[in-house]
Amino acid sequence: MPKVSSVIVPYAAYLRVYEPLAAFPQPERGHWERYARREDRPSYQDELRRSLADLVPTPPVAVPVHESDDAFVIEVDGVLCVCPWRTRLRGWQALGELPEQLPSPVLDAVLPPVVRRQAAADYERWLERNPDARPWIRTSIWQVPLNWFVLVADEEREHERGGADAEPYLRYRTPMVQARRRVARGLKALRDAIDEGPMIDGLVDVGRWLEEFHPRSYVELDYGGLVHALPADFLDEDHSAADVAEGIAALRSGDGDGAGEAYARLVERWRAVRDRQYAN
Repeated sequence: MPKVSSVIVPYAAYLRVYEPLAAFPQPERGHWERYARREDRPSYQDELRRSLADLVPTPPVAVPVHESDDAFVIEVDGVLCVCPWRTRLRGWQALGELPEQLPSPVLDAVLPPVVRRQAAADYERWLERNPDARPWIRTSIWQVPLNWFVLVADEEREHERGGADAEPYLRYRTPMVQARRRVARGLKALRDAIDEGPMIDGLVDVGRWLEEFHPRSYVELDYGGLVHALPADFLDEDHSAADVAEGIAALRSGDGDGAGEAYARLVERWRAVRDRQYAN
C-alpha cells in the first residue's frame, strides 16, 4: 500500500501486544498468514499519517468508516506474531479521551460537536455487537507512561540511532509471561509502600488489559515517533526501565529514599519531554 506522505509525525509512543497466529480464529488467521508474507507492509508512521489526513475534509472524519486490515508483524523463534491495528476501535476510544486533553474551543474547532455525537452513537451501536472488543495497541502522546516501564527490563532495551539505511528506534520487547509477572511484583511493592496513587491505578489498568491476550504473546514498548523529536544524547542516556526497576526494588527493601531518588529522575526526565509539546 502506498504511503500517504513522507512527513514524520514525532509525538506518539506505543504499547503493543503481538499474539501468535494460533490465537486468532479462522478466517482471520488465514488473513494474517497471507498478510505476513507481504513485502510492502505499512509502518506506524503510515498509520498516523492516515489518521491525520482524515481530519482535513469538511466535515472531518473522526473515526475511520471501515476497520483496518493492517497489522504489525514480528517473528520470534520461528513463530509469527501479529498486532492488528484496529484503528477504528482505537479512534473511538481516543475520541472519548479528547475532552480531558483539549480545551473545549480547540476541540470544537478540530472536531465539531455534531461529528463527535455521531461517532459516539456509532460506537455505542458497534459495542452492542462486539462487547468483548479490545485494542492490541495503546498510544501515548508526548510521553511514555511510567507504569509501562514496569513491564520491561533494561536488558531488553533496543536502540538504533538510525542513518542513511536505517530508521531510528528505541524499544523494549518481552514475553507476555514476564510482563504479567513484573506487573504483579510491581503492584505488590507499591501497595505495600503506599495506599493509592496514579502509578498503582495505571498499573492495575494495564495489567487487566494484558490478561485479555494469549499467554504466549509478546509485549512491545516502542518510543515510536518520539525518537524523531528527542536529542540523540537523551535517547542514548535514557534507561527509564532501569530507573523504574530500581525504584520498585528500593520500595521492596524498605528504602524510601532510594525509591524517591529513582522516581525524581524519572519525573524530571519525562517532564522535559512533555514540555516539548508546547515548544515552538
